[in-house]
Amino acid sequence: MLTPRRLKIGTAGLAILLFAAGVVVFQPRWLMATLAKLSPDVVYFVETEKQAVALTIDDGPDPGATPKILDLLRQHEAHATFFFITGRVPGNEEIVLRTVKEGHELANHSVADEPSIFLKSSEFERRFLKAHEVLSRFSDVRWFRPGSGWYSKKMLSIIHRHGYRCALGSVYPFDPQIPSSWFIKRHVLRGVQPGSIIVLHDHGARGERTIAVLGAILPELKRRGFRVVTLSELWLGSDQEKSPRSGFHGGFLWS
Repeated sequence: MLTPRRLKIGTAGLAILLFAAGVVVFQPRWLMATLAKLSPDVVYFVETEKQAVALTIDDGPDPGATPKILDLLRQHEAHATFFFITGRVPGNEEIVLRTVKEGHELANHSVADEPSIFLKSSEFERRFLKAHEVLSRFSDVRWFRPGSGWYSKKMLSIIHRHGYRCALGSVYPFDPQIPSSWFIKRHVLRGVQPGSIIVLHDHGARGERTIAVLGAILPELKRRGFRVVTLSELWLGSDQEKSPRSGFHGGFLWS
């Protein structure tokens, strides 16, 4: 029997669940700031008063979508950091070369589309360095993003030893999980603010959604006075360079 007391507890539990879901979905800056303090070795956003945001795109290169993404970025005078999966580079070298030539930044997203945290440390390092070897033929590389967004203290130690920094993001529209360009556009434009790091995805249907999203958000961001830049450009000149120290080490799950 559903008594008033049980109903009250159930309603309270539902309210907490909805609040938690809202926090995860909408990713308020206070949540990102809390994560940044707990995990100072990971970049979620950059503290800046400049009207600039970093655009990051995971999972390419893709012969169908990546060139169209590059076309849009050039059209709107925007730049991005491409977290390439190096298992997808063979056969797409010209796309990688074009990416660098047009002023974009390459970043390490390992060799395959898989959760990096499930790998043994030695295997993680082997794959990380294999990806670095591929990308460094085209450009200097300094940023790493773990597959599926989860990381560990050991993983961070490995990438720091090789001169890398880990970057996640503060505006993540769940574009691999929610196949709605309308939702992705709304989420990005609602959440973006100075210093935001936007996370979108390339490859296959995800890349096609990103093309549609960029076609809508790039002109709007420009209208709002934002410059869309690479991670390194956003980071350059910030006061956030910190020495590694212990703390909470975890991350959001994405793919």
